Amino acid sequence: MEISKRIGLEKVGLMPQEEMLDVKKKRKKLIIGVLKENSPVENRVALAPHAVELLVDNGHEVLIEKDAGKAAHFKDMEYSEAGGKIVKSSSSIYSADIIMKVSPLKCDEIDNLKGRQIIISALQASTQSKEYIEKLLVKKVTALAFEYIRDANMAYPVVRSMSEIAGSTSILIAAEYLSNVNNGKGEMLGGITGISPTEVVIIGAGTAGEFATRTALGLGAMVKVFDTSVYRLRRLQNNLGTRIFTSILQPRVLKKAMRTADVVIGAIHLEENFPQFLVAEDTVEIMKPMSVIVDISIDHGGCFETSSVTSHENAVFTKHNVLHYCVPNIPSRVARTASYALSNIFGLILLHLGESGGINQLIKVDTGLRSGVYIYEGILTKEHIADKFDLPFQDIDLLMAAF
Repeated sequence: MEISKRIGLEKVGLMPQEEMLDVKKKRKKLIIGVLKENSPVENRVALAPHAVELLVDNGHEVLIEKDAGKAAHFKDMEYSEAGGKIVKSSSSIYSADIIMKVSPLKCDEIDNLKGRQIIISALQASTQSKEYIEKLLVKKVTALAFEYIRDANMAYPVVRSMSEIAGSTSILIAAEYLSNVNNGKGEMLGGITGISPTEVVIIGAGTAGEFATRTALGLGAMVKVFDTSVYRLRRLQNNLGTRIFTSILQPRVLKKAMRTADVVIGAIHLEENFPQFLVAEDTVEIMKPMSVIVDISIDHGGCFETSSVTSHENAVFTKHNVLHYCVPNIPSRVARTASYALSNIFGLILLHLGESGGINQLIKVDTGLRSGVYIYEGILTKEHIADKFDLPFQDIDLLMAAF
């Protein structure tokens, strides 16, 4: 009897079952608004025409403020041909589901938001005020800072892309100011047969430093790289696949290198516990006449004691007979290339957002994108911002677990 019961149970267990079909995620049509940049130092645009075409082909609607891409030499016609809708007034863009901008929103732009939207832009937390954060909180928005967004490897894709551009461009800038065209000493950056190559000193072996090194080597210059980390110097050597002069940042060694350098690139991001600068004024004083300093790190205070912020219109100044280029946001100098780089990242993020059915669903599963969220539906989620402005915050991971 027991055997028959067992057999019977086994038969029941082996009976055909109903097929369980995958439940497809409900796609969501997005209305995306791209605002025109209103900062004099910002020439980039959040979405290039090719990214707009990709989004429109996938069923989304993209609103472009008139002349939004003008500074990057993207015409309104290109956006229209890609399927975007050009709007003369920004008022309709402020009602979009997602607001895209490269530079942070201005306080008056936040006032124009309808609320409960998604904002994707830079944050630049060190330059923001408590009023700025509070205005966003009142609007109950979900705000993502693209400098905080991580990829599958937990790297920062936007920061890396912009650092690559800044590093490579810094060498090209130095080449301009060595030439006669910009009243330089009339030297070609690099080297040709029978002539000693240009000496380039690069302070920093991160992404910007690596790409500055690659560009300088490609032009034939002799390069010396300094950093505070042996690990970063070793990684740089391995990434380049060749051996170059590298050194830990020792003042005596650096001073000796800068004495004969034609170009010095400041490409190291100073931590909070570091001094305000790495290179003292007396070291700049001993550099060769009409040599060039390009301080990529001026966005974060600069590497040199002699550095002072300049603009694209008045890019250089001379101190101790050394030309200083200290313009923040070097990628904006090559805005078209930088806009393509941003669009490659933002376009895919927006596609995934639509396919997942909304921001809540996406940031639950995408920890890299989640790290970019600093306000979630009107709740501050970054502790360092909360500490700076004495505001309450909640951890985004805990919020995701609750929803």
